[in-house]
Amino acid sequence: MESPDATANKEDEASIDLLAIVLDTNPSQLIVRQNPQNLTQILEAVIAFGNAHLMQKAQNKLAVLSCSHYTTEFLFPLPGRQVELRQIDAQYEAFSLVEKTVKQQLGSILMNAPRLSAPCESLLAGSMSMALCYISRLQRNVPAGVKMHSRILVITGSNECASQYMTFMNVFFTAQKLGIVVDTCALDKTLSLLQQGCDITNGQFLKVNQLDGLLQYLLWVFLPSPQMRHKLVLPPTPKVDYRASCFCHRELIDIGYVCSVCLSVFCKYSPICTTCHTIFKTPGPLPIKPKKKKKIDKN
Repeated sequence: MESPDATANKEDEASIDLLAIVLDTNPSQLIVRQNPQNLTQILEAVIAFGNAHLMQKAQNKLAVLSCSHYTTEFLFPLPGRQVELRQIDAQYEAFSLVEKTVKQQLGSILMNAPRLSAPCESLLAGSMSMALCYISRLQRNVPAGVKMHSRILVITGSNECASQYMTFMNVFFTAQKLGIVVDTCALDKTLSLLQQGCDITNGQFLKVNQLDGLLQYLLWVFLPSPQMRHKLVLPPTPKVDYRASCFCHRELIDIGYVCSVCLSVFCKYSPICTTCHTIFKTPGPLPIKPKKKKKIDKN
């Protein structure tokens, strides 16, 4: 009989680990507006981290998506075509392909991006939805007897996107149902919505305090698979704030009003839902109960 360790090794060799990285490239991010070179530093760390994931096992797969204020594009892999790659001595071809493809695609996206007149929020929820669709398509094509463990890593320096609240919740619960782990690496703000997503899907949330150590944080916290994280000493999970954001002022509230049709949340009562334009009946005054007359005992 084979030992349990040998059986576990065979199962590990027959499995595929898919990592989908959603990289926020929105120039409205404060960390990019303060120093545009920070985006280059972030990109170099992401490429090195992606190659480290591929280096762990030959069966591992990688996808990198660019999320901006106006579009979501695949940086790697490219559908239907590949970047022309020149052979370089002492460099693994797969690593070189990831580096050249990601840099060329992101350069093309940034060159063709429309000019911003004011800061715009990133389409993070839509990018995560696209990553879920990509993972679902690959899972359907997995050969029989092979397991695929999939996860999404969001790297962003944007602020909270309360206008995408419903899309975020749909993404989180879909990922939970499919068994897909959602991790988040926050570069600037503490994002309560993404903290909720990490908690729902058993993922890891980390706020990076020093950008110079981004690659070290990625390799330490997010490179190990979710199945191995319980054996490691990782940063403590922050307390998750499960308050909902109102759709009128984009602020977290404790008590609010919920539309019975589209489930939009508002901090004040409104006779018309501003999301789905449903008209509600204004509740009338409560009926006054007549007072019961006391019976007089004639005796």
